[in-house]
Amino acid sequence: MKKIIHKADSRGYANHIWLEARHTFSFASYYNPERTHFGKLRVLNDDIIAPKMGFGTHPHDNMEIVTIPLRGALEHKDSMGNSSVIRQSEVQIMSAGTGILHSEFNHSPDEEINLLQIWVFPKERDIKPRYDQKVFDSSNRVNKFQTVVSAKKEDKEAVWINQDAYFSLGNFDKNLESEYKIQHKGNGAYLFVIEGKVEVDGEILEKRDGIELTDLESVKFNNLDKTEILIIEVPT
Repeated sequence: MKKIIHKADSRGYANHIWLEARHTFSFASYYNPERTHFGKLRVLNDDIIAPKMGFGTHPHDNMEIVTIPLRGALEHKDSMGNSSVIRQSEVQIMSAGTGILHSEFNHSPDEEINLLQIWVFPKERDIKPRYDQKVFDSSNRVNKFQTVVSAKKEDKEAVWINQDAYFSLGNFDKNLESEYKIQHKGNGAYLFVIEGKVEVDGEILEKRDGIELTDLESVKFNNLDKTEILIIEVPT
């Protein structure tokens, strides 16, 4: 197994007063030639948005865009006619395909929202744009992984992505040893520590640290604290 560690404080950072953004990979004004993407994973942004603020209408095309609120609620509108609010415990996906316009704003008048926005290169280009969101029961990820984004259209327990990719969330107790098994042969995995502290292949990762893992069939880890983990499995 090969690995590359990204410590939380090594991420790109931008403070726009209304938006505090941290970029795992090159994005906007942050550019690191050694961190432009991980296989088909292009963007992993950790954003904090002020009350009632957000991103005005803007375009996307040929990108799979996944939004995971960690706290707060996000208001979404797009050119397909979708208008919705995405809250903690929900996952949203948008296939930009041939092109789409959308806006995103903090739904709350007095509380910040913290979210992860993740972009994945599509498997098929120029598809018809589409939108989906789903509520997940977090009790189904206690001391195990819950797949929330899946490459399998028939998987009704997750939202579908136009790529051979899988996103899994897990909440683990302290001192518990756990394992993640690759779901699509040949994929790599990006492990992102949302909260807590974990040991992966002898490496200690803490809150908002990440690690690229390739050439693996599974990865075992020891939770050194109560942890919340996101694994993004993508072709590399």
